[in-house]
Amino acid sequence: MNISAQFKPDPSNPQHNVFENLTPNNGGYCKWYPAACEAKGIKSLKIKTFFSSINPIAANHTDPRQGAMVSAPSEWRSLTVTHNQTGEVETVKVRINGLGSSVRTAAVMSLVEGSAGSPWQAHNVLWNGGNWGNAPAPCARLMNGSLYTVDSFDFFWQMPSQGGSCGKSPKYPIPWMRFNYIDFSYELVTPNPLSMSSGDYTGSITYTLGPRQDFDMGDNFLPDDPILTLNFSLSVKHVMKIELPPGGNQIVLEPKGGWQLWRAGRRPETLFRDQTFLVYASSRFKMQLACERVIGDTCGLSNGSQHAVPVNLFVSLPNGLRHANGASVNRQPLLLSGVGTEMFEPTQYVDRKPGTLHFEIDNAYVAEMLFQEGTYKGSVTVIWDSEV
Repeated sequence: MNISAQFKPDPSNPQHNVFENLTPNNGGYCKWYPAACEAKGIKSLKIKTFFSSINPIAANHTDPRQGAMVSAPSEWRSLTVTHNQTGEVETVKVRINGLGSSVRTAAVMSLVEGSAGSPWQAHNVLWNGGNWGNAPAPCARLMNGSLYTVDSFDFFWQMPSQGGSCGKSPKYPIPWMRFNYIDFSYELVTPNPLSMSSGDYTGSITYTLGPRQDFDMGDNFLPDDPILTLNFSLSVKHVMKIELPPGGNQIVLEPKGGWQLWRAGRRPETLFRDQTFLVYASSRFKMQLACERVIGDTCGLSNGSQHAVPVNLFVSLPNGLRHANGASVNRQPLLLSGVGTEMFEPTQYVDRKPGTLHFEIDNAYVAEMLFQEGTYKGSVTVIWDSEV
């Protein structure tokens, strides 16, 4: 059986950062009660495997394993999913929390030796504790209605979370019996998609069926297929997008308050410009710098002759994006070496939130520029890279 889930950021609910299980309910409780399952975050699947009795079932037997019983792997189990391109691995947890089938016997009216006036009464009379809709402890009934015929009864039970079996014994001998198929409901614990790379992750888990196996109907019932494999496919579709306002790629550096103070005889201390950008991000990323002219660990501006000065860059990111150590990102230096900007991580999907690039020329270099002629120019490339 295949189980598929997907993470895709939802702008209407940016804090809901979990995988959505896209697997359809092809049978069982969740097919009959989809709203209840959606509220519980569970799904159900139906497999065609059946369990058939190999010996008659004695009336009022005291050993549950010699009669009809139900046991499933209801404790959490872990499996590894691997990124198909990068080989990165993550852990998924799964547990079977419900199990059901259709119990098939000979015509129940004939089994109860005239003790019932209708098939409904016969199903109730045949079993200690009533029909198969009534789950014995530690299981619990999930279906509200009852689906039955003269020779079958459908049931679906909630399984105990820490494992265990639930059995029913008949009041009358049963020459043969069969579980016609297996329905099961399951729930998942998926990894944090914000820390995963875009792409597809796959993995599988295998269960055994039969006496004293993962799916166990007792010693008297054998399956026609002893293996069940669940194949998992997790798809991660991250968003990484940067928007600049019109003209935002043309940076003009000026003194605080403009050039008027210089005209009044006051020399500028620094030249700067803060440029806002909008960020959409659901994945970790790094930031890098590329320069037309390199000066030390940053970019330089030149007046076209022999004089060049370094321009310092800093970045501030909105809430929801942080350093790998959890610190907020406020005026983080952006360097050619990439030191300090190797990893930024989202705590939620950031949808069109403002960040800032800070451009500055220090006081000492401004003093040099004032004794030069010409316009200082240069190209600076800022890179947001989600392939970390």
